[in-house]
Amino acid sequence: MSDWPEGRNGGPGERYGRGSASPQPESARAMPHVRRRPAPPQSPPRIPPQQQQGQGYDDGSGYDSGYNTGQVYGGGHGGGGRGGDSGYVQPRAAPNWGRRIKVGALTLVVVVLAVSIGTYFWADGKLKRDVDLSKVIDRPSEGDGTNYLIVGSDSREGMTAEDKKKLHTGSAEGKRTDSMMILHDGSNGPTLISLPRDSNVEIPSFKGSESGKMFEGTGRQVKLNAAYAEDGPELLVRTVEFNTGLRIDHYVEIGFGGFAKIVDAIGGVELDIPKAFKDKKSGADFQAGKQTLNGEQSLAFVRTRYAFAGSDLDRTKNQQKFLAALASQTATPSTILNPFKLYPTMGAGLDTLIVDKDMSLWSLGNMFFAMKGVTGGEGTSMNIPLSGQSVNGNLVWDKDKVKQLVEQLKNDEKVTVKGS
Repeated sequence: MSDWPEGRNGGPGERYGRGSASPQPESARAMPHVRRRPAPPQSPPRIPPQQQQGQGYDDGSGYDSGYNTGQVYGGGHGGGGRGGDSGYVQPRAAPNWGRRIKVGALTLVVVVLAVSIGTYFWADGKLKRDVDLSKVIDRPSEGDGTNYLIVGSDSREGMTAEDKKKLHTGSAEGKRTDSMMILHDGSNGPTLISLPRDSNVEIPSFKGSESGKMFEGTGRQVKLNAAYAEDGPELLVRTVEFNTGLRIDHYVEIGFGGFAKIVDAIGGVELDIPKAFKDKKSGADFQAGKQTLNGEQSLAFVRTRYAFAGSDLDRTKNQQKFLAALASQTATPSTILNPFKLYPTMGAGLDTLIVDKDMSLWSLGNMFFAMKGVTGGEGTSMNIPLSGQSVNGNLVWDKDKVKQLVEQLKNDEKVTVKGS
């Protein structure tokens, strides 16, 4: 006997609907809609401590829902958290410092290389390669090492009236050589030789730098700086080579304004002045002792001649001393590695620097560091050997000593000749 009431679903043997004995299911019957009251709010289930650590939720029936606090979905292989059914969160992989260092180093190299290349082309574009040494005729044979003719001109190009007044340069038109030096850079250390502008020399035959016309030598005896005034750098090189027998490989010239700007760009040059002196014409007014000279003071220092008993000879010694100090204090890590000092210094010098057509930045850099080495252990600085004065008051070179000096330079031997 069935315990189910008649007409109720679920009785024994009743498979469809409300208990019909028919082998086919009866049609669907509409069910009345029952409106239920909303369930009263319930407190959230208490999450066991282990699930607060990222494990799946377990309702007591052994079922792991995979839900957890802070769980990242898809991190594991089961319904649990990362790491599978255990719910264990795998630690984050340690950074690959070796790879990061390699990438950082490569990036630094690329940046440094790009800056260096950019600086090279920037500086190379500023060089004024106006001097053509191929116009110089009858040149001496080449020797060992490299010979630079370094010229300080009194050019006022680019200077305002205020600049000329401040630097005591005057307002003369054109330009003349204020100082001339030969710098030999070789395996036995650099040698710097000053050529006094009052040196008595012969103007040889030459080809005009502008006209290309040949001028035959007549044996004219003039001051060395007259060669520059007559036909510029090319004739000056021709005259120096003719009177010394030494081949000049490169020519470098800088004017008053550029000289002062370089000094100011590096923050001044420190010098030890042994004796106080004044000179109204150059504007010099120095006390004895160590002091830092700015651009204006530096120009006055290297131009002063009337305050000294040796006049031009004493001035050339001061010029050598100053240029060596300038190079030594410029070619330092604090300048080369500091773009805020390097670029203003290079810009100030390159804006007024005139060189020969074959001068490269590499050769210019070698000259600069050779100048710095003049004051080093193997460096030598001197005036060209003199034997006295001519009837017109010009300084006469000692031909025998000059010949010996030139032979030592050509053969790149250690210089033993003493200058004046």
